[in-house]
Amino acid sequence: MNLSPLGLTLARVPCALPARRADVSAAELIAAARAASDQGARLVALWASDERDLDRGFRIHVLFADDDGLVLLQHRLPGDDARYPDLSELFPAANRMQRAAYDLMGVAPDGDDQRPWLWLAAWPIDRFPLRRDFVASPQWQPGEEEYAFVRVEGDGVHEIPVGPVHAGIIEPGHFRFQVVGEKVLRLEERLGYVHKGIEKRFEAMTLADGVRLAGRVSGDSTVAYAWAYAQAAEALAGVVPPPRAAWLRALALERERIANHLGDLGYLGNDGGFAFGLSQFSRLKEDVLRANQAAFGHRMMMDFVVAGGVARDVPAQSLRALAAQADALEAEVRAVRDIYDEHAGLQDRFRACGRVTPELADRLGLAGMAGRASGRAHDLRCDHPVAPYDELAVQKVVRRDGDVAARVAVRFDELAESLRLVRAIAGRAPPADLTGDVHVPLPAVAANRLALGFVEGWRGPVLVALESGPQGTIRRCHPHDPSWSNWPVLEHAVIGNIVPDFPLINKSFNLSYSGHDL
Repeated sequence: MNLSPLGLTLARVPCALPARRADVSAAELIAAARAASDQGARLVALWASDERDLDRGFRIHVLFADDDGLVLLQHRLPGDDARYPDLSELFPAANRMQRAAYDLMGVAPDGDDQRPWLWLAAWPIDRFPLRRDFVASPQWQPGEEEYAFVRVEGDGVHEIPVGPVHAGIIEPGHFRFQVVGEKVLRLEERLGYVHKGIEKRFEAMTLADGVRLAGRVSGDSTVAYAWAYAQAAEALAGVVPPPRAAWLRALALERERIANHLGDLGYLGNDGGFAFGLSQFSRLKEDVLRANQAAFGHRMMMDFVVAGGVARDVPAQSLRALAAQADALEAEVRAVRDIYDEHAGLQDRFRACGRVTPELADRLGLAGMAGRASGRAHDLRCDHPVAPYDELAVQKVVRRDGDVAARVAVRFDELAESLRLVRAIAGRAPPADLTGDVHVPLPAVAANRLALGFVEGWRGPVLVALESGPQGTIRRCHPHDPSWSNWPVLEHAVIGNIVPDFPLINKSFNLSYSGHDL
């Protein structure tokens, strides 16, 4: 991203991929954001921090990504009540990030939309949990919040509220449909029901221990979050994990991708009226999870990735078993894919359903797997490969139709590529050194240093921004899920479709509530 015309001084940020940062004024922030938009850069995250104890007031952090790497803009607010420029006109996904920053930190943009986002009357509206002087009180009683949904008016327009409690065992989220007959005119989401105070909890942890909490931000992406956190912690400490540990991390990440794609392909078949697909893919996913338990000690591989490497080695016989399973899975998945592709009823449900054009995807900042189904060819494993991906030549999967069928096709293709990668890693992972270590301890880290971790999870790029505190503690940690960018796109994808197609469209994205609500 070229910001030289603005005269900004960019400094390096500790990170596994190229990253720079600059302190900016309000005018420079909006000018730099406009330059980022003009150059096709992507908004990754926006968050706030309380630095009043360092005599720096409050600060807004805005992170962009492009082909050159990451650029972090940091804007210090001149006073407690000062506002910063609204970026949502340039990057629509910034809207909810800005509203969440206010709910948690009490710093607001200049924009018109000042509705709460994460605040659901669980704490007093004039208290801000991420301020450093915030003290939680068990005396607070939950209140009632009236959320100002946008309504469509006209003859024949009806409103259908769905959730936040759903019929299945899934996380809570509220969906407000405006419809004529069964045709959706507008969908508006209300999330935040699983807010857990994760960012505040990080402040009571050490740098070494924070990886366990990071791995629980969103359980289906535990490896991606733990690796992103470990990247940031290692960058702060200036350590490099053992080579074998890097390969084992990639092995776990690809198996996480495999398990999630298998599960979602089954549910997509079921939502399309094809229960056979659900039964087959559920069986295959269960086989993967049981093999994970045997090789990594946990079905979802929680706590396998740690800061400095991995928690345990994977023996040679387990690597051979995982490679053999990849061979068997490839044959079975290919057979079921042929059935999906030839099933007229299923394809009728998939095609032209929930379409997000490449132009709309670019405008709204659609990320990750869903973005690649709409022509946004971004994958960190290819664009900025870290070890061992720099030796594996990952094949990027891109489609342009942007409908459910395209997202299903991307899942099948990425599943096949991940199976290839599992075999490659199992066969080529370097042996442990003479000590047999797959982990190095973190040395002491100076306080008030910031580093970034950025990993391509199965859903999309996962960010962890980590700042050190005194005596090896965490001052601030902001984990950021790609679902922040993709939830607003779902509202557009459903427009013009019928209400019964919403579960199918929703599952084709399968966005994270937990990773979004923190």
